[in-house]
Amino acid sequence: MQKKVVVLGGGTGMSNLLRGLKQFPLDITAIVTVCDDGKSTGILREEFNIPAVGDIRRVLVALSETEPLVMDLFNYRFCTSSDLDGHTVGNLLLTAASEIRGNLSDGIEALSKVLNLKGKVVPLTEDNVTLMAKLDDGTVIEGEHNITLRDDKSKIQSLYYKEEAVPTKEALKAIKEADLIVLSMGSLYTSIIPNLLIDDVVKEIEKSKAKIVYVCNMMTQPGETDNFTVTDHVKVLNEYLGSRNVDIVLANTGIIDSKMAKFYETEEQKDPVVYDEENFDKYNLEVISDDFIYVTKNNLLRHDNIKVGFHIFYYLMKK
Repeated sequence: MQKKVVVLGGGTGMSNLLRGLKQFPLDITAIVTVCDDGKSTGILREEFNIPAVGDIRRVLVALSETEPLVMDLFNYRFCTSSDLDGHTVGNLLLTAASEIRGNLSDGIEALSKVLNLKGKVVPLTEDNVTLMAKLDDGTVIEGEHNITLRDDKSKIQSLYYKEEAVPTKEALKAIKEADLIVLSMGSLYTSIIPNLLIDDVVKEIEKSKAKIVYVCNMMTQPGETDNFTVTDHVKVLNEYLGSRNVDIVLANTGIIDSKMAKFYETEEQKDPVVYDEENFDKYNLEVISDDFIYVTKNNLLRHDNIKVGFHIFYYLMKK
C-alpha cells in the first residue's frame, strides 16, 4: 500500500513541489488555500461568490497526467478588449463545474477525471474567505492581493480570516489518514499559513502521529520574510501549528549564482534564505539538505522538484 502524503499550500511553489512528488509511488492529497483575490480569480470570486480557484487550477495542472495541450488550455489566459480579458480557461472551467455540481469540491472532482490526476485535490474550505493581516505598527490589511503588494513594509504580526471558515470534510479526512504532512514552499504568509488559520484543521494536525515536513523557500519575499533564515520560517510556522512543531525541514545548501542573486536582489528585492545550521538544534529539527537549485528556461530560480520529491519519498520508505 502506498504511503499517504498530504501537502498544504498554494500558488506556484506548491505546484512545483507536486510536479516532482507525483513521479514517485505515493498517495498524494493536495489541500489548497482559497483566499487569492487578484486578477481573474478575484473577479470570479466577487461575481459568483465562490472560493478562489486560481491556485486550485495550478495544482490540477501540476498533478495532471494528460496531454500537454490540455494543460496549455487550462493555463491559457485571454488577452482581449472584452470582459474575458485576463481570465484563464481553467478558472472559467472550475467556476462552471462548481456551478453545475453545486460546490467547488464536486466541481474539482469532475474536472479531475478529465485531467487524469496523479493524486487528489481538495479545497481548504468552501467558504469565500478574506485573508486579513495585522502589521506590527497596528495597521490592518484586508485581502491577500493587498497584503502581498502593499507599499508599507512593516512586519506581519498575525493573520486571520475576516469570516468564520469551515474546513472541507475531505481536507480533515486527508490529514487524519496522512503518513506525512508536508508544508510546501511558497509565500509563507499568503500561501502556507492560510491553511493553518482554521481551528479544526490545526486540531486534526495536533492529533496526527504523522511527522510535519516543511520545504523551506530558497529566497526571501519582500514585505513578508525580509532577512529570514531557515529557522525564522520554522519559528513562524510553529506559531500557527498549535501544540505541534515542524519536525523536519528540507533546506537548500546549493550556492546561487552571483548574477542571478543580484538580479533577484535588484529586480524583486529578494535575497537567498540563510542556512542557519547553528540554530537547528534549538528547534529540535531533523534537517534534509541538498543542492535544490534549478534554473528554468526563462532563467527563473526554482526548487529541483525531482530532488525534493525523492527526499520526501526516501524519508517515508525508511520509516
